Amino acid sequence: MFNRDNHFKPFESRVWLSSPTMHGPELEYVKEAYETNWMSTVGANINEAERLACEKIGCRYAVALSAGTAALHMAVKLAGVKPGHKVFCSDMTFDATVNPVVYEGGIPVFIDTEYDTWNMDPVALEKAFEIYPDVKVVVTAHLYGTPGKIDEIRAVCDRHGAILIEDAAESLGATYKGKQTGTFGDVSAISFNGNKIITGSSGGMLLTDDKEQAEKVRKWSTQARENAPWYQHEELGYNYRMSNVIAGVVRGQFGYLDEHIAQKKAIYERYKEGLEGLPVKMNPFDASNSEPNFWLSCLLIEEDAMCAQVRGECDVLYRPENGKSCPTEILETLAKYNVEGRPIWKPMHMQPIYRMNGFVTREGNGRAKTNAYIAGGVKGKDGKPLDVGMDIFQRGLCLPSDNKMTAEQQTVIIEIIKGCFE
Repeated sequence: MFNRDNHFKPFESRVWLSSPTMHGPELEYVKEAYETNWMSTVGANINEAERLACEKIGCRYAVALSAGTAALHMAVKLAGVKPGHKVFCSDMTFDATVNPVVYEGGIPVFIDTEYDTWNMDPVALEKAFEIYPDVKVVVTAHLYGTPGKIDEIRAVCDRHGAILIEDAAESLGATYKGKQTGTFGDVSAISFNGNKIITGSSGGMLLTDDKEQAEKVRKWSTQARENAPWYQHEELGYNYRMSNVIAGVVRGQFGYLDEHIAQKKAIYERYKEGLEGLPVKMNPFDASNSEPNFWLSCLLIEEDAMCAQVRGECDVLYRPENGKSCPTEILETLAKYNVEGRPIWKPMHMQPIYRMNGFVTREGNGRAKTNAYIAGGVKGKDGKPLDVGMDIFQRGLCLPSDNKMTAEQQTVIIEIIKGCFE
């Protein structure tokens, strides 16, 4: 037996993965909503939060909604998805990217991930159009605040006459070729969930340059009420508008977005430097074209440095081994020291709810490829695993990335991670 005890004491206060960071103006705007009695889904905070979003991101219209998921649902509805329509979706993402397709009766078909940015693979997307030529909507996400190969994805969509919905929930403030994410889709969505780069505790926005689209979403999100002196309804509506109270928090947070990004970037750089020499890599990005918001710093363990790890649906086993580790061991070790980490998003094609849906890799039908990978680690023509998302999920983890974590705390966390490979 060997000892992996780092001899550190657990932190007295929990070090979080990513928690809200408040500054003061948020409370003033919430107080203003309270004192003026504008507590519902109209008010100055909503108007100003929408204006600030447009100013920062560079879109013409922003519609403040109750959640990023609501914004994605409205985007799917705008795109005209109907029951039975197939829609190409990012595979390695949170299920909020995908579920709105199903709300409208659509059928998600998942597009594999690429290693350069951990986002939708444009080569696999092109292959998907060969297999499903009638698809007319694509939903792509920017994972962990890192822009995907959005120009290439956009070009594939344009070649096939497909609408692009951009899920920028995790990437507010990130840029690709100097342009903010949230401006590349025909319609886009951002989130202000409690763990995001800035927060309202909840809330999201639909972004568009099309006035008609914005007006439709404003109507749909207020129960599709018609312009009549009574409650008149001629189409299905939703209770999706953002509260003026929540908007006060968002309004107060916007001024600190760049500060939060700088803090997150410093965390990423400290991990990158501190973990140098270990058989690991940080989540990658294309430095020549993009500047992430560094929302979450992540780790990918080299294949030959992985100890044995087997995951079931809700449980996992691993076997410690000298000089090797795995995501489960690192996460469990961090937890002993009162530190929160998290597994990488489990790819959608591996989720029980979507296990029968189509899945496309850059080499074609992904379901057959996934089975081959599970059976014997079969590699593709480029020598890499056939199922990229599954591989990253197997070897990756999200590191504590809270911007209130001190450099001293992060130094200890780095040493704890190093101890897992001893």
